[in-house]
Amino acid sequence: MQVPVIELDAAGDYVPHLPSPEEVDPEHRAGVMAFLADVSSEEAAQGEGLAAEAIRLLTGPELGEDDSHHLVVTHAFTIGWLVRQALAAPPWRWVGLNHGHAALTVLRYDTDRPPTVVVFNDMSHLPDELRWTGFPPHVRL
Repeated sequence: MQVPVIELDAAGDYVPHLPSPEEVDPEHRAGVMAFLADVSSEEAAQGEGLAAEAIRLLTGPELGEDDSHHLVVTHAFTIGWLVRQALAAPPWRWVGLNHGHAALTVLRYDTDRPPTVVVFNDMSHLPDELRWTGFPPHVRL
């Protein structure tokens, strides 16, 4: 079976939402704002557009009677954005949903119930030496 491959800018590497300080819970405000301090207004505007496109193209149940499955190869910030959307969390909460290199996340969209995060950041398919690459030691399990 041939699987179509489509390249989407919305599945790229960008900051999906640049929150104002007032959006972020006070106990996390300083850290979140410091993390995002170098994002320019141009990058923020571009990211906001791509994030909206990612939600439009990559979330929600398919119309029709047949089940469908989509494999999206993307970046950690985009995964955080899509998981945040599935959980109906505030826009700034994509921050901190850290995703490992080559880790798997499965989101399920049905017509009769809210979205489900089936799996998040699963690295069990990777050998030990490839798990948690890109993460500092204090966040590794």
